[in-house]
Amino acid sequence: MQFITDLHIHSKYSRACSKSLNIENIDKWCKIKGIQLIGTGDFTHPAWMQELKTKLKIQSNGLYVSNNTSQNDPIYFVPTVEISCIYRRYNQTRRVHLIIVVKNLEIAEEINTRLSKLGKLASDGRPILGLDSEELAKIVIDASLESIIIPAHIWTPWFSLYGSNSGFNSIEECFGEMSKYIYAVETGLSSNPPMNWMVSDLDNVLIISNSDAHSLEKLGREASIFEGLELSYSALFEAFSKRNLSRDSKLKLVSTIEFFPEEGKYYHDGHLNCKVSLAPTQENAHKICPVCHKKLTVGVLSRANDLANRTWGEKSPLALPYKNIIPLIEIISEALGVGVQSKSCRSLYFDLVSRFGSEFNILLNLSLDLLSDSSLVNIKEGVRKVRSGEVSIEPGHDGVFGKINLNINPKNYKQASLMV
Repeated sequence: MQFITDLHIHSKYSRACSKSLNIENIDKWCKIKGIQLIGTGDFTHPAWMQELKTKLKIQSNGLYVSNNTSQNDPIYFVPTVEISCIYRRYNQTRRVHLIIVVKNLEIAEEINTRLSKLGKLASDGRPILGLDSEELAKIVIDASLESIIIPAHIWTPWFSLYGSNSGFNSIEECFGEMSKYIYAVETGLSSNPPMNWMVSDLDNVLIISNSDAHSLEKLGREASIFEGLELSYSALFEAFSKRNLSRDSKLKLVSTIEFFPEEGKYYHDGHLNCKVSLAPTQENAHKICPVCHKKLTVGVLSRANDLANRTWGEKSPLALPYKNIIPLIEIISEALGVGVQSKSCRSLYFDLVSRFGSEFNILLNLSLDLLSDSSLVNIKEGVRKVRSGEVSIEPGHDGVFGKINLNINPKNYKQASLMV
């Protein structure tokens, strides 16, 4: 049995996040998306922690469900938080974001007690602490050896493990003696598994994907697929801590669901003010803007190439399959030639999800023959193109998302609609 997971999301208490991100809505949208296990996000925030304690109940498998959940196919929650560590190391400012996954809310509260002495946890759902990444790892592992620490969006220039502006060149350099507790890393939107396979520093960790959702609609925009006989906290921890290598594990990571990385907002080197976006080349080796001659924001592709000690296409020992997706609402938007927030786009989205079970089922599993209705001709073509990778993308750079196009003619949809 397969389980789609998203372990990195935020709540309504994080800055620049939707006020609709509450337990009831997250539970509802996980069903819409087709996610079986979701992180709570933001467990360090006092108000959100109170809601988690009030609105979630623990199950026999060590995971939580909403008080209002259906007993059939429940959505499971696991306590998680993203923490921003900003500190000085080796005479340089470091900014590293870490995802923390813990066994239960009691352990989360123990961690919160320690962290509350180091910073104001109520100021943001994703707290900013002047705490070394290695020291944070010690606090988390001291609270429970069954905790999972995942460096978030590891290539992002400004806030990540390998960030070109504020990160490190290796896991050990960042975490020191706590490196042995780093079981996995998160690719981030601008990176995909093959880029990570080039770097042997990642050979002994799982490469996972999560959404880092700031709104309900973004849940699952990236995700990880586990397979096994049992979905439980102990099985999840074993899959991470044993890096999928135990033959007797009840759960294993089998693939990830990815953005097309070019669509991420830090894929290319770039300079926003000068409207410059550049792929890494020998001519641009010094990362200087050709317009203003200032330093470019070094993108994910360039940074991965700098740390690579394998060629593109070579696989790491723990390499797994992956699937690129475009959110269904965006496929519908292009197919109809209308905005993603338009009434017609959203109406068709919810109609399709109701008919075919979930968004992920449509994007990943559904037979295209079931979309053969003449009014769905463009949707069928869009899903087919996404599955085969037939997309055109203007790569993102310096904080600007890339522009993706399926080259579908909305007239085909309008003509088909007139025939129905």
